Amino acid sequence: MADPSLFARFVAFVGRGAIAIRHSGDGPRQPVYGTTPVIPVAKPQGKIPTLKMPTAKGWEGEHKPTTAAGLKVNAFARGLVHPRNVHVLPNGDVLVAESMGERGNPRTLFDHAMSATMRRAGASGDSPNRVTLLRDTDGDGVAEERYAYIENVRQPFGIALVGETLFVGTSDALLAYPYEAGATRISKPAKKLMDLVPGGHWTRNLIASKDGTKLYVAVGSLSNIGDAGMAAEENRACIHEYDLKSGQSRIFASGLRNPVGMAWEPESGMLWTVVNERDGLGDETPPDYLTSVRDGGFYGWPYCYWNRVVDDRVPQDDAKVASALQPDYALGGHTASLGLCWLPEGTLPGFPAGMAIGQHGSWNRSKLSGYKLAFVAFEKGKPVGLPREILTDFLSADENYSYGRPVGVALAADGAVLMADDVGDVIWRVTGA
Repeated sequence: MADPSLFARFVAFVGRGAIAIRHSGDGPRQPVYGTTPVIPVAKPQGKIPTLKMPTAKGWEGEHKPTTAAGLKVNAFARGLVHPRNVHVLPNGDVLVAESMGERGNPRTLFDHAMSATMRRAGASGDSPNRVTLLRDTDGDGVAEERYAYIENVRQPFGIALVGETLFVGTSDALLAYPYEAGATRISKPAKKLMDLVPGGHWTRNLIASKDGTKLYVAVGSLSNIGDAGMAAEENRACIHEYDLKSGQSRIFASGLRNPVGMAWEPESGMLWTVVNERDGLGDETPPDYLTSVRDGGFYGWPYCYWNRVVDDRVPQDDAKVASALQPDYALGGHTASLGLCWLPEGTLPGFPAGMAIGQHGSWNRSKLSGYKLAFVAFEKGKPVGLPREILTDFLSADENYSYGRPVGVALAADGAVLMADDVGDVIWRVTGA
């Protein structure tokens, strides 16, 4: 990883000092987890919110994440360039979306500080704009072959295959490509199905309906709390439903500040997503969450959060607040939960059926959170209990460095769990020990 700039180091120093002053009287903070979380009262941080993020370091030598008991982890592929998401094809090939946040045009001092921090953390820069194909030819759990499958697409993230068409969600479009099983490159041009608005929360994840007739497209907000007005948030902070036969789209669910990972829960047949909540109200306020997604549902952003708690920083809409649905499960404050994958019972020894969640990690809190591959058990179609850990130790003990940051999660053809690590530039593979 490149050494941070002098300005980035200065921002980190100032940030540590501000955190020490702002949180000097705070006692221990319990993570806000589960179906009935006790969320602390909001403490608005003003125009200069808490800014703390580790410097991207990467993994050196044989260093790797720590697994839960009974599990083991190996690198399925190394040397990628900011891998964000993974998709497993029917023949077992693995597609990896390599992309990152683009360099912005900061205007305020805080914008410059945030931009420098993101670069230091390895979260923004020159995006690779590529989908790479990985192939494990001998079944040893390591990809021996690597191909540039699709190139020169703007910040690819979501990938879905329906029949003979491969769909890719980029920051500015939903694209369709002709798919040929076993091919190592798509050279034919894409067909644009849907324009999407780039910028802000830029990931555009995709998931197909079980019958293959529709695509669901997750689009995050432009801003934290509608800072540029709600007109700028049109068709954002929502999940779109795209009908593959008619070519028409509609907003399936809204009020979701930054929905990214999506997965189907098989018992209920419901769509689930993980959502990054708003910043600037405290370490655990409000929590990021895992929720089922109802057709036509509104989940509160930006007017309120969780159980219709009003955000006084936002011009209010009483009708919207009254209609807001409560999420199903709190994942802790600012964990940046991005990846989501359903794991059937027996996928990992000692783990029941449930959701694996790639938690990219926080920046807007005094004690960092996330930075792990987490797991939430399900019973009768609903999450239960407290989160468990599958992979940990992506951070140094002093929180100054990140060796890796979890993102997308997928189930490999052989039943292993694959996870993209965009700071380590690795796809990790988790199995029973």
